[in-house]
Amino acid sequence: MPTEPSHVRVYARHIAPHGRSCSTEFHGLPQRRIHMGAIMEYAVQCAVKTIRERYFEPLTLDELAHAAMVSKFHFLRSFRRITGVTPGRFLSAIRLHEAKILLLTTSLNVSDIGAQVGYSSTGSFTRRFSESVGCSPTQYRHSGHGQNPPVDPGAALAGEGLAEQREMDLLPEAAPRREQEQGCVTGVVKSPGRTASGIYIGVFESPILERTPAARAVVAHSGQFRIGGVPEGTWYVHAVAQGAHAGAAGESTAHQLLVGTAGPVQVGPGTDPIVQMTLHPLGWSNPPILFAFPGEGAA
Repeated sequence: MPTEPSHVRVYARHIAPHGRSCSTEFHGLPQRRIHMGAIMEYAVQCAVKTIRERYFEPLTLDELAHAAMVSKFHFLRSFRRITGVTPGRFLSAIRLHEAKILLLTTSLNVSDIGAQVGYSSTGSFTRRFSESVGCSPTQYRHSGHGQNPPVDPGAALAGEGLAEQREMDLLPEAAPRREQEQGCVTGVVKSPGRTASGIYIGVFESPILERTPAARAVVAHSGQFRIGGVPEGTWYVHAVAQGAHAGAAGESTAHQLLVGTAGPVQVGPGTDPIVQMTLHPLGWSNPPILFAFPGEGAA
């Protein structure tokens, strides 16, 4: 008689006592037929929950793998496959996101906020924040209160059409490159419903929405897009829009952010990738958006 894999036995023993059977936890599959992919997804989900709840602690890869009850090798590989980033990068993104919230909702100074979200050095915190968000913590705090909003990629979300394009023109341009080193990315972006803004599409270095894009475009609604002037290299294509829901008297009001990602894609001589993205709300496996955009402090 075939025996169950050790991971199935471990999860059957540890999950069922917490109020749900294994078959319920893993989408109705019989216990002996639980797919290892579902088990690893649950392990990663537990790790993400730990990161979100204990981001201010000095969490280590060994600790997270142990909490998920899997080997460090399998945990790291599965975490990257499901979230797109390493546990360390996910943790850093959560810390910076929490710092953004504290900057807008408290009067704590920058040094205290850095310490509160897990940074032992104010200099390290300020540097990482500035690199990822596109402005310093102090600038971000002021922008959240309507004072001198920083110029950053998210400015495209403040309006539509020509207004959006004018704001995009204020963004710092990438360093000039020779024409033969530039390419383009084309594709289709879809939204499951109406959006309260145009759709901002950028070409970024990272699977996390952070830093200034190498190239960008804005489309008014779902459909085709083309981004030119993309430097040669490996890139991630991110799309962001504000969702909408029916407000009073049927008015459309801003709701949650919708995101879509494609990549990595390779841009080079004779290589112009074509991508497809479908916008969706941020889920448990998505790292938070780090770059700043007008109005997020008031949301």
